[in-house]
Amino acid sequence: MKLPIYQVDAFTSKLFSGNPAAVCPLPSWLPDETLQKIAAENNLSETAFFVPDENPTTLRWFTPKAEVDLCGHATLATGFVYFNILFPTKTEVRFASASGELVVRKPDELLALDFPCQPAVPWAPACDLAAILGTAPIEILRTESYALVRVASEQQILGLKPDFKALADLDVIGCIVTAPGSSCDFVSRFFAPRVGIDEDPVTGSAHCTLVPYWEEKLGKSEFHARQLSPRGGELFCTREGSRVIIRGQAVLYLEGSITLEDLA
Repeated sequence: MKLPIYQVDAFTSKLFSGNPAAVCPLPSWLPDETLQKIAAENNLSETAFFVPDENPTTLRWFTPKAEVDLCGHATLATGFVYFNILFPTKTEVRFASASGELVVRKPDELLALDFPCQPAVPWAPACDLAAILGTAPIEILRTESYALVRVASEQQILGLKPDFKALADLDVIGCIVTAPGSSCDFVSRFFAPRVGIDEDPVTGSAHCTLVPYWEEKLGKSEFHARQLSPRGGELFCTREGSRVIIRGQAVLYLEGSITLEDLA
């Protein structure tokens, strides 16, 4: 059996930046164990799987270690493959997912993700997050999946050197660290060693939490955001009620096929 695979750099207009994701359109669903093995073999932060002819079209995401309920950059990458390779005449696709219906639109050169808003609430973790992150938090919050840590400056974000082993022991999938930006509204970095990703280059789903947080702090609903990982990424976000619209570009890096001889 051969399966198509695409690797797309998401939330960037330049190759070798943004967040790389694998996208695997399937003729029909394979066993979860096989999907997980493909994601582990790809060794990217996320591999997205979907069956294009399915109605509704279910979208699933796997890290090298686990399936996750929501992933922004791999959804953007899937939208890029959907619009630019599989269905070039379409400008909207609706995916069913573990996080409900997700819409991807192509109004112009930016793809737009329509995601659920996920506000954070104040949190007092049992561990010493300042020691784990190596910097002093101003505020600590959490959602069901993520910790959200506010620090004072962009320089603190750039200088972070977390203790990944200790972060992996937190009772959350990942940790967002954020601060006001010097050339944008806010900046962030995202760490998720618990699911095999020490640092994610650009994290769309984190902005479902960052946008309502900064809306309250800045008194506005439209944002230009940057993620300050070594690869870097750029996002344009808008709060629309219970939804967050996340816009970004993407670039195709690789197109090929996966050979699954034992499943032929």
